[in-house]
Amino acid sequence: MYGPSEIAKRYSEAGAAKTKLPGIKMLVLAVFAGMYIAFGAFGSQVASVDAGGASVGKFLGAAVFPVGLLMVIMAGAELFTGNSLIIISVLDKKATAKGMLKNWGIVYLGNFLGGILVAALLTYGHAFSLFDGKLAETAVAAAQNKVLLSAQDAFLKGILCNILVCLAVWISFSAEDAAGKITGLYLPIMLFVLSGYEHCVANMYFIPAGILVSGEYGIAADSLTWQGFFLHNLLPVTLGNIAGGVCLGLGYFFVYLYHADRK
Repeated sequence: MYGPSEIAKRYSEAGAAKTKLPGIKMLVLAVFAGMYIAFGAFGSQVASVDAGGASVGKFLGAAVFPVGLLMVIMAGAELFTGNSLIIISVLDKKATAKGMLKNWGIVYLGNFLGGILVAALLTYGHAFSLFDGKLAETAVAAAQNKVLLSAQDAFLKGILCNILVCLAVWISFSAEDAAGKITGLYLPIMLFVLSGYEHCVANMYFIPAGILVSGEYGIAADSLTWQGFFLHNLLPVTLGNIAGGVCLGLGYFFVYLYHADRK
């Protein structure tokens, strides 16, 4: 098991490698990550929809959702929220700010495409017909609640979310074996879902799925629009996720990699 100082060095190298991927490979891996998070998100909805109690349903959904990040880390994919930690590589002079921003832009686009793709496949494959259509109603209600968040709530919940997501990534770097990585990443992700925080990549599935399901199943949701998705949720949540992840990265860089005499 690696300690925090070793994790910082390992991530600095790994983050630098992420910025040097060819753009097309970066995009493909980002689409995969968006799909994996969407798979985990859909699974969490299935687990929670008919659990017999709000708190039990929340717990079951939170227990399933981490499978998405597990697939991202173990199968190899590029996730925008976790890549906020590339700030460590930039400050450690292993990567450039330009390379980091390029990675963020391409990965964000790829994650969006992956989330939308899975939302569409599930909707038009009528996967939401489970439980006599109750899953469809749950998906629409969840999406509607997200677009009705105030900008402040969306932003602050985005900060809290990505602190935990980046902690999950950070902790996964403490282990070399699969069991250690899975154990390390699982609990922080479960905690963010259980707490109701906001993750922009997950919302690239949750809200488009709600919009598409609303139309396909004829479930009324007047406030659930593409404009509401982009402006009222995705934008503030993305900014919050960046703030949370970058601040965590800054803190760990300062503690473990910064030296007052470095040039």
